[in-house]
Amino acid sequence: MTLHVLDSFIDQAAARSHLQSEPADCVLALAPLMLDLIEHAGTFLQPHHYRSSDASYTRNLIYEAPDKGLSLYALVWLPGQWTPVHDHGSWGVVGLVEGILEERSYVRLSPDRGADEEIDLVRGGIVLLRRGSVTSFVPNPDHIHMTGVPTERSRAVSLHLYGRTMNDFNTYDVEARTRHRVTVPHNES
Repeated sequence: MTLHVLDSFIDQAAARSHLQSEPADCVLALAPLMLDLIEHAGTFLQPHHYRSSDASYTRNLIYEAPDKGLSLYALVWLPGQWTPVHDHGSWGVVGLVEGILEERSYVRLSPDRGADEEIDLVRGGIVLLRRGSVTSFVPNPDHIHMTGVPTERSRAVSLHLYGRTMNDFNTYDVEARTRHRVTVPHNES
């Protein structure tokens, strides 16, 4: 197998995502594709997809649809690297290629009034995703979480498929009860 695996995945993901009007139906249709993709990741992931930085986890763009309706990233997480608490504004499907990724969810207690202040969040559950695992999320209500690798664990590599180009999202300051929109370049976070 070669890059054909990736091309096939992208073709099927685009077709399936366009057939679904509901995000929950979309991730249901795409999760099995991600399971197959991560099983064959070694056939298409190139050295630049494993790029990392000591400063932060690294987002490496693999594919972006011309219409911006689909994107695939390889994220590399070194020990001790975490996202801020954030949401996505999109559906997503995530598969683990290497290591163990930890996801800590947050539950919104206050109604979403569209404002960026007076947002009450409390810690929810935790999910440990190990090599070969697939998870998904949908917006509305958006999936609010933080993801990373504790310092005592080794590097993790994950593939993230989103229903849009993921170059902006909301981050949350739980103590200040605020939300802020951030923009990130393709290959950085």
